[in-house]
Amino acid sequence: MIPAAFDYVRAGSAAEAISLIGQHGDEAKFLAGGHSLLPLMKLRLAAPSVLVDIGRVSDLSYIKDAGDHIAIGALTRHMDVETSAVLQEHVPLLAHAAGHVGDPQVRHRGTIGGSIAHADPASDLPATTLALGATYIAQGPNGTREIAAADFYQGFLESALAADEMLTEIRVPKMQGAGWSFQKFNRRAQDWAIVGVAAWRRNGDSGVALVNMGSTPILATSVSGALAQGASVSDAAQLAAEEAEPQSDLNASPEYRVHLAKVLVRRALEAASA
Repeated sequence: MIPAAFDYVRAGSAAEAISLIGQHGDEAKFLAGGHSLLPLMKLRLAAPSVLVDIGRVSDLSYIKDAGDHIAIGALTRHMDVETSAVLQEHVPLLAHAAGHVGDPQVRHRGTIGGSIAHADPASDLPATTLALGATYIAQGPNGTREIAAADFYQGFLESALAADEMLTEIRVPKMQGAGWSFQKFNRRAQDWAIVGVAAWRRNGDSGVALVNMGSTPILATSVSGALAQGASVSDAAQLAAEEAEPQSDLNASPEYRVHLAKVLVRRALEAASA
């Protein structure tokens, strides 16, 4: 299908992009890689009056060691996240998960910030950064603010970002040698996950998040709580869907998704514990 008519402007910096989005109001949308927004526009599920192209804002594409965490610019491409030596050393779970996003074309064009800001519960990186306890940095006309990943996702394709704010950076704590695993069950390699799991474990701490198990990425706090209290991996995995609200679609029923979540969480935790 053909999207509705829209105006197009290109920003040269983050500050200019925020100024432009403020000028054009709530109907304006940022365009980065375009792999999330453009399909919605073609289906007329989104009809912004103005697209603010931030794809060439080069100062938001970086991966930096910032001491206790890794700072990732919001416009860093998935392929750069996947192949980053810094992330492979300090946050290997995120680098590995980025390699499961779509196909090579998507990974060369799509951005980590676009994926997170779009807040699609079926996307791999929102759940992965949620499991890792990431913090997102938002910039708007009134300055910058930090938003914990656990507070960011508010509903289906809804986030804590204000209409005049832009996600500029993702800060991910270093894993410090934690065991980890990313499990994804789908029909074809480039498909959305029917269910996915990002998990890490270190001593008595852990983080587990679920892909496509509700209207938002799901932090499986019941699983981590059970592990902290000494439960076995098998018993903890049975609690995988406690916080979830899986939906039915052409690929799976809610019951099937619950079964998959328990199986994949067990597999992920076994791998993280090895």
